[in-house]
Order: sequence, then C-alpha cells, then structure tokens
Amino acid sequence: MSKKPTTATARVYADMFRRLQAPISRKLDCGQKCAPLNQGVPVCCDREQALPIVDEGEWTLLRARTKMWSIYTPKNKSEVKEFGDGSDGCNAITCRGVKHCERDNRSLACRTFPFFPYFSPEKELVGLSHYWSFEGLCWVVSNLRVVEKPFIVEMIDSHEYLFSRDPEWRQTYVGYSATMRGVFTKKNRRIPVLGRAGKLSWVLPGHGGQMVPDAPGDDARHLPKFSGAAA
Repeated sequence: MSKKPTTATARVYADMFRRLQAPISRKLDCGQKCAPLNQGVPVCCDREQALPIVDEGEWTLLRARTKMWSIYTPKNKSEVKEFGDGSDGCNAITCRGVKHCERDNRSLACRTFPFFPYFSPEKELVGLSHYWSFEGLCWVVSNLRVVEKPFIVEMIDSHEYLFSRDPEWRQTYVGYSATMRGVFTKKNRRIPVLGRAGKLSWVLPGHGGQMVPDAPGDDARHLPKFSGAAA
C-alpha cells in the first residue's frame, strides 16, 4: 500500500520508532524461513519483492540518522504508477541490503511488515491483519501463531500515537481495511486478525465484518499456504 502525504513530522516518526522495537518473535528469525527459497534474501528485504514508501516526515528522519537508505528511481512507467515519482512528497526507498541492515534505522514499513492496523466496519482499531499480496511469499502470513503479544501491542500503540497526530493516516487504514473485506468476501475467505490481547480471530466473509474467535484447526483451514518466494 502506498503512503499518502501527511502532516506527520520527523519527530512523530522518531517517537514511533522508539515505541516499536519488539520483533515479531523472539523465538525465531522469520526471515530465515523464506530466505533459503529466495536466493538467501528475506522477502521483506528484497527490493524486487517489497520497497518501503516513505513520506516527507519519515524520510527527513531517516536521512538524518543514517546513510543506509537512498531514493529508489522507478525503472519504467509501471513502477512510476506503483511507487510514484516523488512529486506528492512520498518516495520509494531502498537500503544497502540485508547484510548491512542497521536495526535501529529500519523504516516503519520494515518494522511492521507484513502487517497493517485493521479497523472494523465501525472504524474501531481491533488488531492487525496482513498485506495479502505477500501471501505465499512471507512465511509469517501462513504462521500467525508465532507473532508475539509485545509486537502486537507496540504496533497498535505506535499507530494510535500516529493517528492522534495525523488523522489522515487513520482514514487510510480504515479504507484499506474495508478494501480487504471486499476482496476477501469475493474470494469467500476469512480475514485473520491478531487482536490487542494477542489472540487470533477471524472476520467472516459477507457478514458485515463480524468477527469470531479462533478455534482448533482454523489456521490450517483458512491461512494461505507458504510456497516460498522462488515458487
């Protein structure tokens, strides 16, 4: 999902970075699950699979903190359409590669991949769901039970802080959540949501956003299968 120009300042992003430090899991390195099938590079760190899009505030912060990032120049009209041309204050950026990662200077997209804040039809932030374009590529999307509560809590807390400073960001995710419900209803699929308490729930397709608690075997039946980045 591309970012929109916002009023969030570099200081807001610095505060968000401080609030969002927890890894998805302290028990394992999820990048090692997909990297062997993607020429040794985790999908989230592969510029051919995913590029962070930063607005002016975040880019101001990152370039003041590190030389790890640079502006990505779109190669063709298709990429200009996907990533933009920078004229709206947003830019795709690329890093020096996974071997040169500076963990404290990761972008917001790096820290949160593959998740976004999920809003109910009543516009309530109820938890996290995933960017479905990475299904089959990102191992975590197929194994949500490895996601630990500290990550969920910090991601929700940091985004509520962002929304309080920049309401436009909230509306962006409200709209994206509605889009996901429409897409998954057409596919007759449930949407997985990791709630504030760290528990997995499901949004039923075609039921007005109704959520039901997880039951034994639900993940095997409803989560996408991991096929690997090279598949």
